[in-house]
Amino acid sequence: MAEGRRLDVPRGSARSLGSYLRLDPDAVGRFAEGIARFLGTGRFLAVQTFIVVVWIALNVFAVRLRWDPYPFILLNLAFSTQAAYAAPLILLAQNRQADRDRVQAEEDRARAAQTRADTEYLARELAALRVAIGELATRDFIRGELTRLAPEASDEADRRERKARKKADRERHEPVA
Repeated sequence: MAEGRRLDVPRGSARSLGSYLRLDPDAVGRFAEGIARFLGTGRFLAVQTFIVVVWIALNVFAVRLRWDPYPFILLNLAFSTQAAYAAPLILLAQNRQADRDRVQAEEDRARAAQTRADTEYLARELAALRVAIGELATRDFIRGELTRLAPEASDEADRRERKARKKADRERHEPVA
């Protein structure tokens, strides 16, 4: 096998027009969008209407200038040529717009999913805080508990005091050895 030859590449070079004509797809797309934007304006419609009116007027009234002797065959050919080029350019522009819309929709979906996840996280955190706050003793709860426990504590303090007095009385009355 000779150096530099590959088995997966044919020997002959079948050159086509596509191999000589390298077009940047983005440049062609931008051109198509520009044409589509121009074709969709009122200015284009006004210019085209003016050209058609002048064409018809010159062809009908200027007998010596009749370049379209049959009933406007050349005008019809011009319209057909314009439509033949305009339709694919408009479709190309629409396809590029559809691609941009698809990318935008994917970004919107991702943003919505992230927002939903953030919202769910914050809801869980808020619920955890509510549970934690619910377990904390509030000022009113503490007052109520103190009010409820105060008589019991007072009774317990009285009992201890009586017990301490009894012990003190016993110690006073007992003989020292």
